Amino acid sequence: MKQLICILLLFLVSETRSFDLIIDEIPDDLENLFDLEVDGFLSKPMMRNGRYQRSTLNDEDSGESVAGDDKISIYSYKVQSTITSRVVDTMIQSKVENKAKHAQNLVFDVQIPKGAFIHNFTMNINGITFTSSIREKSAARQQYAQARAKGKVAGIVRSRALDMENFKAELNVPGGMKVQFEIHYQEMMRRKLGSYEFIIPLQPGRLAKHLEVDVRIIEPQGLRYVHVPNSLGDHFAGITTISKGEKKAHVSFKPTVAQQRKCPTCSATAVDGNFVVTYDVQRETKAGELEIFNGYFIHYFAPDNLDPLPKNILFVIDVSGSMWGLKMKQTVEAMKTILGDLRPDDHFSVVDFNHNVRTWRDDLVAATASQKEDAKKYIQEIHPNGGTNINEALLRAIFILKEASNLGMLDPNSVSMIILVSDGDPTVGELKLTKIQKNVKQNIPEDVSLFSLGIGFDVDYDFLDRLAHENHGMAQRIFGNQETSSQMKKFYNQVSTPLLKKVEFNYPQGSVSDVTQNSFDNYFGGSEIVVAGKVDADNVQHLQSIITATSSNAELVLETLADAEGLDDFLKKEPHADPKFTEKLWAYLTINQLLAERNLAPTAALKRNLTRSILQMSLDHHIVTPFTAMLIENPERNERMLADSPQDQKRGCCPGTLGVASNDPDNSIPPWAKPTPVTKPPLSALKAPTVSTRITSVDNDPHFIIHLLKSQENICFNIDSEPGKILNLVSDPDSGIVVNGQLTGAKKHENKKLSTYFGKIGFYFKNKGLKVEVSTEMITLKDGSYSTALSWSDTGSIIRKRLLVSVKKDRSVTITVDTEMSFMVLLHRVWKNHPVNVDFLGIYIPPTNRFSPSAHGLIGQFMSEPEVHIYNERPSQDPEKPEATMAVKGHKLTVTSGLQKDYRTDHVFGTNVHCWFVHNSGKGFIDGHYKDYLVPHLYSFLKNP
Repeated sequence: MKQLICILLLFLVSETRSFDLIIDEIPDDLENLFDLEVDGFLSKPMMRNGRYQRSTLNDEDSGESVAGDDKISIYSYKVQSTITSRVVDTMIQSKVENKAKHAQNLVFDVQIPKGAFIHNFTMNINGITFTSSIREKSAARQQYAQARAKGKVAGIVRSRALDMENFKAELNVPGGMKVQFEIHYQEMMRRKLGSYEFIIPLQPGRLAKHLEVDVRIIEPQGLRYVHVPNSLGDHFAGITTISKGEKKAHVSFKPTVAQQRKCPTCSATAVDGNFVVTYDVQRETKAGELEIFNGYFIHYFAPDNLDPLPKNILFVIDVSGSMWGLKMKQTVEAMKTILGDLRPDDHFSVVDFNHNVRTWRDDLVAATASQKEDAKKYIQEIHPNGGTNINEALLRAIFILKEASNLGMLDPNSVSMIILVSDGDPTVGELKLTKIQKNVKQNIPEDVSLFSLGIGFDVDYDFLDRLAHENHGMAQRIFGNQETSSQMKKFYNQVSTPLLKKVEFNYPQGSVSDVTQNSFDNYFGGSEIVVAGKVDADNVQHLQSIITATSSNAELVLETLADAEGLDDFLKKEPHADPKFTEKLWAYLTINQLLAERNLAPTAALKRNLTRSILQMSLDHHIVTPFTAMLIENPERNERMLADSPQDQKRGCCPGTLGVASNDPDNSIPPWAKPTPVTKPPLSALKAPTVSTRITSVDNDPHFIIHLLKSQENICFNIDSEPGKILNLVSDPDSGIVVNGQLTGAKKHENKKLSTYFGKIGFYFKNKGLKVEVSTEMITLKDGSYSTALSWSDTGSIIRKRLLVSVKKDRSVTITVDTEMSFMVLLHRVWKNHPVNVDFLGIYIPPTNRFSPSAHGLIGQFMSEPEVHIYNERPSQDPEKPEATMAVKGHKLTVTSGLQKDYRTDHVFGTNVHCWFVHNSGKGFIDGHYKDYLVPHLYSFLKNP
């Protein structure tokens, strides 16, 4: 292993957003990464996913070449999944070779479904195999730290994702080295809208000599259909093969290298998306399917042909300023369809909220055609603005449902629910998430379910998820884009048809033990309820179950009887069936149930007991959970890496605090019995901030956003200059750092004005003798006569003299210096034939960067924060943009409240950031005139600041 220069294992959770590795702060392990630098190593375009099957690495390439310009070749990329009665085992394997003569980074980066349990990972490096074991987290970290102390590198990077997590392993290897990666994980198929949907993210990132997806389905209940939609595009039409029998099916996808190419002469792969398999099973009885095998039972329950129960539904919709534009347009479109789908015996109302809370109707009304049309018109006329008062909105919805129940308006067999739609955290009213949770839990009736839809990536999804699960519902994250409407409608369809309520599963005492949750508030059409447990197979020949439930017109009692050995012959003769599928599903349900109980535990003692139970089950079943970690080591155990399940980026609220009482008066619950007028917020709240930015930036036509830490204010200004001019952003002669930006112009004038943008940004680190030039075409690092470049079309990085330049393909470049400073540059691409706009750059600088007191420049001068006082808020000619007076640097300036865009997290639409705008190119806020900041060259220091 002396040849192994760098090993970096990363486990990415994210809520991702798509999984962009945006550096807002220096990673903990960056110091070790710098220590391993050998004259700088270049990280070329990185392979993103991996695959299965344990094998040797002596396979030789033959036929068509798949190595890229960087001489990195994927010999094979395989995915093998086996689904045994809804229990999925997936193995992903990738064989990669560095055919170059120099060392390069090889990366294994795979998306894992959120909620799946990783249970094994191996890595074979030129015949040396690294194997994994599951340990208690602190013990694993202690052992990992011992290896890390000897110079081995590992790290955990957190990322936000949607319904996936990322597992990533990275190592820098010498030329000619072969590496095989292999990961195993298990999950449970959930039935939604009448089918099971199995998704395999398939993104190898480059051509593979052998690419294969192999899915086997074994369902003792019988298969009704198996379908593979053309989710990868028409390019791969006709390549997938499906063979289906009565109880099993085989799906195979094996595109050749030629079929993988985007075009006949292209070196890029067209394989980039999700490979999807959908199916459903045969159902003969309303009492469900009871399967017994190897000492465990599973009870699947999904009855059809029942009349829907009436619904009492409150739609609670966020209409704050951050919902402006596409989000609101898509929400309105979805709500029109959803309202139109309400049945005549349903009752409903609409609550919309920003800093205030409004109701379309103060009471529930019947879903008649006229009422539904009136509600559609009401939603159509909503104009988003202001802050976010989630607490009061939810309490208002709960109050409406409770009043309707108290007045006898609700059908006894109806189902009551609240659907919350929001894209941000609370900014008005009660802001503590734990307090909002407590208020909702204390006020919501036991028979009301709360469902949460989180739109985009600024929302604290972890909070919405807890809020829903604590109150008999579920949550889902929704993209804030053109897909918002269809995703909202799909989510609503999952809960729009309640068929049963108060569903109870009963089994004979003494015959079963350790049964998972067996009581459910509702059953929705198209879904499935699953119960599992242990069974005394030695003494039980038959297992009986009795299900009781309330339907629309009767109290149901459903019975079923299963033979304890009924599946033995079929499963033992099926070579691909997983013999432990019943045990795995029981463990999966039990661990998730214990995790949910722990989140709601009212006492520390109970939480500790639940933690111990989860830990023991995780170790027994060899899976990574929040309390275990995967330790990966070579045979000699002197090379170690660590993968665990990190906490969510957002702290959210702390589970288990709902039982803690407070002596302070509770002002977060409004006096609904005698409503009082809502206090009018200050004018600035009309454009309340939708995200708090803690970074100084310049982006777009250049719009400067200066974040002042002491006053917690954002001050904005524009610079109107000419194309070709170079503006100094940071000039710090004591630290030897310069950051300058060269302007480029739009293609033509609009409204007699030519917009300008940054087309090139230069960084000069004088003490290191390094220069970095970032343009819209490429990124160049210069060290005297040495020069190397990275393309925006690749993901890669360079380390030289403890300076790291990391490029995210077509997205961003991050420059990190000595673990003490970082700079981010974002690339904005426009349509090349656009009549006006051009490609441009934006730069983001954390205020924590350690500049010297002599730092100056348009941004640098604010590293020593001036005193700012904003007062006398007042209306302006534009009612949407109030004015105020700002006292700064001996001046009194008239400033305007407004929104600017922060593009770090939402690269396309940006995130709204509230700021006070200083007119006349920042005059009075910046020192002197903006022309004082013009410099002759891209790496020039500012003279006489």
